[in-house]
Amino acid sequence: MSEGVSSFADTQPMPDLPDDIQTQVKKWPAPAQAHFTALRGIVHEVAQRAEIGGLTETLKWGQPSWLPTRPRIGSTLRCDWHETAPQRLSLYVHCQTTLAETMRTLYPGAFAYEGNRALHLALDAPLPEATIDHCALLTLTYHRKSA
Repeated sequence: MSEGVSSFADTQPMPDLPDDIQTQVKKWPAPAQAHFTALRGIVHEVAQRAEIGGLTETLKWGQPSWLPTRPRIGSTLRCDWHETAPQRLSLYVHCQTTLAETMRTLYPGAFAYEGNRALHLALDAPLPEATIDHCALLTLTYHRKSA
């Protein structure tokens, strides 16, 4: 893991992946699955560290998604791979937030950005783990405005 980011597996066992998400992710190529697994660990670790009151892991629009269980804490972070852009894994934030703009300002080269919701990760490059950690923190605590 990158500096400043600890592995969720180091702090507690990873929860089982919900069956519907597992079915979806199994359709992806191995590099996308590997990036997803690492990204999922980061999101779970951030949720624990940020004390958001539980993390809901579900499919939204057919995409693996994470959001705080408690209302008005944060926003949803979604992830997807698509055959029309097989070289990347994408993260999506709510388009009516400032999250994509904030990430673009803080980390201009970490992702390929698309509009006000998509952050694309190249599958042939290492995950920017510390950056993803911060993105997950900002997203899962968005309504706190103190992350």
